Amino acid sequence: MLEVRHLTKIYDDGTVALKDISFSVAEGEFLIVIGLSGSGKSTLLRCINRLIDPTEGEILWNGVDLAQLQGEELRKSRRHIGMIFQHFNLVNRSSVMTNVLSGHLGYISQWQSILGRFPKEDKIKAWEALKRLGIEDQAHKRADELSGGQQQRVGIARALMQEPKMILADEPVASLDPVLAHSILQHLEMLNQEDNMTIICSLHYLDLVQRYATSVIGLREGRIVYQGSKEDILAMTDEEFKDIYGEEAERVGSGLEGNITHEGGEA
Repeated sequence: MLEVRHLTKIYDDGTVALKDISFSVAEGEFLIVIGLSGSGKSTLLRCINRLIDPTEGEILWNGVDLAQLQGEELRKSRRHIGMIFQHFNLVNRSSVMTNVLSGHLGYISQWQSILGRFPKEDKIKAWEALKRLGIEDQAHKRADELSGGQQQRVGIARALMQEPKMILADEPVASLDPVLAHSILQHLEMLNQEDNMTIICSLHYLDLVQRYATSVIGLREGRIVYQGSKEDILAMTDEEFKDIYGEEAERVGSGLEGNITHEGGEA
């Protein structure tokens, strides 16, 4: 169980990115966070795994406040929180296998990580992760030789090396076409359903949300303006839609299918 209580993040320049955010996520949920760019989605995910420090509030994961952890305690807790990034965050000149193995750095000694010496069992685990994602045949290629969809699957395999109980995915399909977007989300759905892994994923498009989410929160200007289930998303009213995306936003297509326009552009 993840409980976020009264979370606020104010950056050094005075920007208030999150304002008194509170919500909970049950184990095994596939929570999707929606909202326009700049609504606070990325800041929220990065606060949860402490890539950035919150200004105020609690982040309780199985009763432990991640917001208060430091040093070795924080390092141990973050081992079990995988992170997937919009732009993959791979080392392009390194092999796919080396990128995946780097996901297990939190479990080996510092000298092993510096020398890049991974135990045999880690290499077996990395191979199994790549096989599960269907890209074991790419293991010895440089990361930058792969397509965008393949690179994101490498990112998922890397996260699996952490033996995560929760995965945070920050706009994981924003740079992919619709077919590849579904492929990546299907892989996350597989982990959610087969491993009972908690997934928290930020997305823009409601057609993807209604297909994959078990629960949803909507952010606007750093505040939660919507909370609901998959069924609630299917029944979202125009008023609720505009609460999240603004008065200028319009639904394009039938129902929730298609994209969202905002001030003449794609959200």
